[in-house]
Amino acid sequence: MPLDKHYYIRIVSLFTLLVCIVTHAHGLHIKGQWRTGDEFFHFLAKFGFQKTSPRERELTEGYIFGNVTSNNIEGAGTLALLPRQFFVDFYRNRTKATTDRNLACQLMFKDVQKEAYDAKCHDLGREDFLRRVPCPKDQLCPDEDTPSQVVHGTQLTYAIQDINNPRFWYLSFVACVWNSTTCIWESPDHTATLSYELTLVNGDPNAADHNPFEYQFSFDKQDTVEIYLVCVVFYGCILVPLQAYAACRQIHPITRLFTAVLVVQLAGLLFDTLHLLVYAFDGEGNEGINIAGDLFNILAQSLFMMLLLLLAKGWAITHMMLTRRVSLFTLWGLYSILILTLYFWDMMEVDVIQDIDEYQTWPGWLTLGLRVLIMVWFLGELRHTMTYEHNTNKLHFFLHFGAATLVWFIYLPVLALIALLMPPPWRYKVLLGFTYSADLLAHTFMTYLLWPERSEQYLLLAYEEDLSNELEEFNEAPHVLNHHSDTTLPTLLCDSDYTYSTLLKINA
Repeated sequence: MPLDKHYYIRIVSLFTLLVCIVTHAHGLHIKGQWRTGDEFFHFLAKFGFQKTSPRERELTEGYIFGNVTSNNIEGAGTLALLPRQFFVDFYRNRTKATTDRNLACQLMFKDVQKEAYDAKCHDLGREDFLRRVPCPKDQLCPDEDTPSQVVHGTQLTYAIQDINNPRFWYLSFVACVWNSTTCIWESPDHTATLSYELTLVNGDPNAADHNPFEYQFSFDKQDTVEIYLVCVVFYGCILVPLQAYAACRQIHPITRLFTAVLVVQLAGLLFDTLHLLVYAFDGEGNEGINIAGDLFNILAQSLFMMLLLLLAKGWAITHMMLTRRVSLFTLWGLYSILILTLYFWDMMEVDVIQDIDEYQTWPGWLTLGLRVLIMVWFLGELRHTMTYEHNTNKLHFFLHFGAATLVWFIYLPVLALIALLMPPPWRYKVLLGFTYSADLLAHTFMTYLLWPERSEQYLLLAYEEDLSNELEEFNEAPHVLNHHSDTTLPTLLCDSDYTYSTLLKINA
């Protein structure tokens, strides 16, 4: 059955539209309001800035620019941009504000003020960490002493250089000011409401050309758009059409379940890709689309796990009856619940200060441990199925299927251990790339195994003759399969007349 040409036309049109969206990128865009009386500390963003190239310094620097305004109130707080070595203690000491705001300010900036530049209190400082906010209306912020370096149309600009390696920086508001007379950190008595609109990018915003897959993204998210686009092309243009064609030719529960896995996987990839491209356009993305994509990906992983467990038990290959259902569905249900828990835990419970990935949390370790347990159970069930199977084609299928599936089971625990040794800015994209590559290879191999011309040799198809229960039990009996020393048995089984007469006696 030839594929509809309009399908490919729609794919190309969608891809062209997505490219057009990406080329109009603006970067991480943060906007909102902060009321100093209600919220002493207000965290804005964690952003990974890339390594600065000495030959192209301005093009590879990180930039933060925007506006922070209020209604005729000055000295309401400080905008602090800090690397991790300063932010850790700065962040932890914010809790002191519940009892004494002035003490909290002094503890938070105790180490920061040793390196931060201030024209009146510390002109020997080497780091441009701080900005007094709000800025005067329609004017530059007080700490912007070089107007030519401020991005046009904004009140403040940070330029971040790091010639050694990429790293994370943390941007936040705090209701503390550096008293220019006493040079002591203190919390203002008055309350102010500040409106802010800030943009974070990798590269000079005044440059004409930017890499749309790097400029607008934090370093740890750079190049992830390409990963998603490649997967969308493979699934949308190759795997899903091929498997849909196979499912139309071969009506079988295994084929249908695997087709559902690929369709759900493609849906998740499309939602995630759309979120990233919208994010590249407006710097904000769509959180609802992102969550929907992630949930579809989790569902696809859960369904694929179920498919593997069913095949290991020989369901729809050696028999249609499903034995030991409780253990199967218990393991599958626990794994599905754990990967859902891991997703929401990583989203809601992991503190911004922690440089860890999702698998370095207790739900992550539980998920990996259960995955290893399911792998052991899978191997046991597959061995049991192969013990009572004597069809050569089916045995070859189980051997190839088991070897490939074992690799799919074990790669994630190994990758999670390797990730412990990776620098945090690289960890996310490496995990993402390896995970989707492994899933893509597994799905491609499964498509190959379940192709109709091949799978009809080992799947129990609807049009096959239904052998009697006695014949099936006789052929699968342990004494028939396991007593290979009996040299007369193969001869008897090959004699169709003898077998038929024997069955008539058994039935009688």
